Amino acid sequence: MPNFTIDELVIPANIDAPDAAGFIEMTHVRNEIEAETMGNRDLAYEPAELLPHWQDPYQPQICLVARIDGRIVARAIYETPIEEGSRDAWLGIEVLPAFRRQGIGSALYERLDALCTAEGRTVQQGFFIHARSDQSEQLASPTGFGSVPLDNPETRFLLARGFELEQVERVSRLPLPVDNGDIGALLDAARSAAGAHYRIVRWTGRTPGKWLTGIALLHQRMSTDAPSAALEVSEERWDEDRIRSLDDRRDDSPRTMLVVAAEHVPTGSLAGFSELSIPPERDRPVEQQDTLVLKEHRGHRLGMLLKLANLQYLAETHPGHPAVTTFNAEENRPMLAVNEAIGFVPIAYAGGWKKVLSAG
Repeated sequence: MPNFTIDELVIPANIDAPDAAGFIEMTHVRNEIEAETMGNRDLAYEPAELLPHWQDPYQPQICLVARIDGRIVARAIYETPIEEGSRDAWLGIEVLPAFRRQGIGSALYERLDALCTAEGRTVQQGFFIHARSDQSEQLASPTGFGSVPLDNPETRFLLARGFELEQVERVSRLPLPVDNGDIGALLDAARSAAGAHYRIVRWTGRTPGKWLTGIALLHQRMSTDAPSAALEVSEERWDEDRIRSLDDRRDDSPRTMLVVAAEHVPTGSLAGFSELSIPPERDRPVEQQDTLVLKEHRGHRLGMLLKLANLQYLAETHPGHPAVTTFNAEENRPMLAVNEAIGFVPIAYAGGWKKVLSAG
């Protein structure tokens, strides 16, 4: 059994700071673990791309790292909502394959559990990517949609610590380029269904002042309108200042953000939006981030319209990337139907797990 240490990782001010070495190493470890689980590096981030995510004052996080002989071999994440009255903490634990089954993951979980106790957090939750194994026995999601392998390391680890599977998310991949004829036909049909009451607006990078309030509402509604099964999700509070803070952090990243939104013409308000995060290197996949249509505007094929419009925007401004990746709840059948019609195919699954602790 190797000797290991666990410490809280310093989050540097920027990637060139003297204390950034640990963060850079942690990012590479993250990528190596996810590549082993996924079977590819589609979800890899460079350190400078990941750092802004860790500097969000609205979603404070702690990263613990386990080291052997000075080398990072595992990491754990502790994230807590800032909303008043929230009782949940979002956890993550990842260990390099060569160092599993040596007590490192257990020790990291004990530290996370202690943080929850110290802060009075009585609900522990997290999403964990599960290696695909179609041949093994499956643990079904209680939503009735999706499953994860019962005998893989992530499942065994979580079940042994009292977690229950609450939701399954599908990780999907769209090979690029998409046939222009296919996109054109689908786009025409979506525009026809949306009618004259909706029009597409789009921008790169920072949110135009005209749309700050509308985008803030859409981000807030992502926390309530997106399917979350029995996971506890606090309603986030978004305003123009929070959007500006988000844009500031995105400005600090080498990635480029493409945003399309659907304007409801009669009211001048935004009915939905979709984001694509583009890495600087063309041989890397693009990440589909948030996509949402407000409940009161559904039924007009706006989800299809938004996704196709952003793929068209991507082809115009940043051609040459190999694919787009995205996550969707398995019970979110309308959005999955959109993805499948466009050409997305499943490549992995993530389980949403939950453990409720005794309040006493």
